[in-house]
Amino acid sequence: GLEKRIMKVLQVNSVYPLWSTGKITHDIHTVLLQKQHQSIVCYGRGPLIDGNGIYKICTERLSRINRAWARISGIMYGGHIYSTRKLIRIIQEEKPDIVHLQCINNAFVNIYKLITYLNKHKIKTVLTLHAEFMYTANCGHALECERWKTGCGKCPRLKQETRSLGIDATAYSWRRMKKAFQGFDKNLVVVSVSPWLKDRASQSLILSGKKHEVVYNGLDTEVFHYWNKTDIRHQLGISDNEKMVFHVTPNFTGNPLNLKGGIYVIELAKKMPHVKFVVAGPTFDPEPQVPDNMIVLGSVEDSTRLSQLYSAADITVLTSKKETFSMVCAESLSCGTPIVGFQAGAPEQISLSRYSEFVEHGDMDALQSTVEKFLDIQFQRQEISDSACAIYAKEVMAENYIRIYQQLMEE
Repeated sequence: GLEKRIMKVLQVNSVYPLWSTGKITHDIHTVLLQKQHQSIVCYGRGPLIDGNGIYKICTERLSRINRAWARISGIMYGGHIYSTRKLIRIIQEEKPDIVHLQCINNAFVNIYKLITYLNKHKIKTVLTLHAEFMYTANCGHALECERWKTGCGKCPRLKQETRSLGIDATAYSWRRMKKAFQGFDKNLVVVSVSPWLKDRASQSLILSGKKHEVVYNGLDTEVFHYWNKTDIRHQLGISDNEKMVFHVTPNFTGNPLNLKGGIYVIELAKKMPHVKFVVAGPTFDPEPQVPDNMIVLGSVEDSTRLSQLYSAADITVLTSKKETFSMVCAESLSCGTPIVGFQAGAPEQISLSRYSEFVEHGDMDALQSTVEKFLDIQFQRQEISDSACAIYAKEVMAENYIRIYQQLMEE
């Protein structure tokens, strides 16, 4: 009888339907509606979307004011009195069976107050971890730092991570986050997007002892699939007998400290002048100095074009320092294109091992020789695409979440 039971799910995410988490939220929303469930989305940032059951809860102006307050106080996830009140009011009015929290950083809601409210009112909650901030209580990527395991404070990367103008409130934030989650056990499921992330979340004092699950991020396989013949290569001036390496990034910069590691792709291109390197992603200061065999396309907003670029490439290269999932790996493989990159936590776990290889971070010689090895292999591109689409399809992701929602409601 549970299969037939209509559920009402309310998702909260920082953006909608843009960027990776916005698309994921949108995909779950769409599948819920297709299956005759009720679905509501509350989001904080970006343009106003007019739609049934879609609420924008924070104005950009309020967000800027709160962001300034966060920089002065050093507390990233507090403030936001008005928008948090608005969100809680929507939850009270809509009375959802499940509240599903996606990525809720990005200055639009008071995380401590929201979690405390859901906890206190015994509202069945699914929390998806797309980054690490819900259990570090501060940074999105802890990298080598282990302070989050014991309570933070004296943050080694205070400026980069919290944007604080000087006050180190990381220990205070950590205590507030821990308190918010205390006793939130029966009605909470913590979902990580990779086994690597789940393992870390389980080690944290904030989320240990909760119920943990893994659900891979999904994508639209009607868009991200292998495009056998495209004239993209010719548009880019790459001939059929040349090899093409693709790199997709949210920020392409010459800054050696940037976590996405664009500097390594530039180094690789210099070492391999006979190969064409194509980069999709907006450039940031400092402007990257690129060699002649590199084409920088800037931001590619159109998913169809992006998937055709993946399909046109021989391999995709990933140079991140840390990734909690890696939509780039999922997208590339779904488009039939193998992956070579640095070990970054999740990518080496979630990628198809037959069509991907990851070497130690920063080891340029290993990266180059692996890229060269992969460029020599004749891969069955359609086969890669079919295998990947069966794992990363948004329908598979949504089904997994629906199963988790239903289990939560049974309990």
